[in-house]
Amino acid sequence: MAAVRRMLKRGLVIPAHPLALTPARRLDERRQRALTRYYLDAGAGGMAVGVHTTQFAIRNAGLYRPVLELAAETTQEKRRWSRAVRVAGIVGPTRQAVSEARIARDCGYDAGLLSLGALKRATDAELIAHSREVADVIPLFGFYLQPAVGGRTLSAGFWRRFARIENVVAIKIAPFNRYRTLEVIRAVAESGRAGEIALYTGNDDNIVMDLVTTYDGGPRVDGSGRQTLRMVGGLLGHWAFWTLRAVELHRRCRGIARGGSIPSSMMRLAPQVTDANSAMFDAVNRFAGCIPGIHEILRRQGLLAGRWCLDPNEELSPGQMREIDRVCASYPSLNDDAFVKENLDRWLSP
Repeated sequence: MAAVRRMLKRGLVIPAHPLALTPARRLDERRQRALTRYYLDAGAGGMAVGVHTTQFAIRNAGLYRPVLELAAETTQEKRRWSRAVRVAGIVGPTRQAVSEARIARDCGYDAGLLSLGALKRATDAELIAHSREVADVIPLFGFYLQPAVGGRTLSAGFWRRFARIENVVAIKIAPFNRYRTLEVIRAVAESGRAGEIALYTGNDDNIVMDLVTTYDGGPRVDGSGRQTLRMVGGLLGHWAFWTLRAVELHRRCRGIARGGSIPSSMMRLAPQVTDANSAMFDAVNRFAGCIPGIHEILRRQGLLAGRWCLDPNEELSPGQMREIDRVCASYPSLNDDAFVKENLDRWLSP
C-alpha cells in the first residue's frame, strides 16, 4: 500500500470508467476491455470502476463484480499496466458498502471511492462510523459528490474527522461548488494529515484551475509555519474520453505546480475545457444527459457501439447533441481522435 500512496500523492490521471453495453443492454465485454486498454495506453495512472460514470445501476443488474473483475484482469495484460491504481466505487448503507469493499479488495483493487449519497439523513458521527467500518476493509478514497447527481452536503467538520481516519489515502473533491471545495481543503489542512492524503479534483467544471491553484492551508498543526496544499490529480468522468489529451494537460499542470507561472495559453484553455464539459455533461439540464454525453464521444470514436445505458430512458437531452457538435467543432485540439483511430483495432482484439 505504501507504493500506492506514493503514486496517489505524486498525482495521477484516473478516468471514471464507463460501461460498454450491447444493443440489448447487456455487458459488451469486448468493448469494455477495449476502454480499459485505451485508458492505460493513453497514459492514465489508474482507473475508477463501479462509480457514477459506470452507472450505479450495475448493482441491481448483477454486474458489479463482473465489471470490476474485467477491468482488473485487463490491467494484467502488460507489466506497465499492472502498476495502475485501481479504485472501486462503493455505495449504499453500511452493510452494502462493506460488502462492496470486500468484493473490491478480493478483485485486487487498491482503494474504494466511498460515496455517502445513500446516507442522506445520517449525522456526521454516523457518517464517520460508517466510513470507519468500510476503511477496516479497504483503503478509502473520500468522495464529495455533488447533490445534483446523488450526493449530499457534507460539513467541514465531517471532512476534518474523515481525514483523521488512518486508512484514508485520498479525497476526490467534486461538489461543483468553490465554497465547499475550499471547505474540504481547509479541513484536510486542519486534520494534521495534509502530508499523507492526496487531493484529487472531481470538479469537471473547473479542472484546469483546480490543478494549477495553490491553496493556503493556514498554520501547520505543529506550529512550524504555514502549509500549502494542491490538488495533484483528477478522478474525472470528463477524463473518460479524450484521455490522451487529459494526460498531456495533467503533465502541464503539474509542471506549473512545481513552480512555473501560469501561461496565458493555459488561461485560454481552462474555459475551453469547461465549455466542452458543459456540453458532454449536459449542465444546462442539471446533468441529466451526463452519461449518454460521455458515451456519444466514445461512440463517435468507435470505442462504444452506441450510447445505450442500463436505463432505457437515459438518453441525450433535447439540444444536447447540437451542443456536443458545437464544442467538438470549436475545440479540435481537445480530442485524441487520431490516437484512437490508430489503435482501435488492437484494443478491440480478443
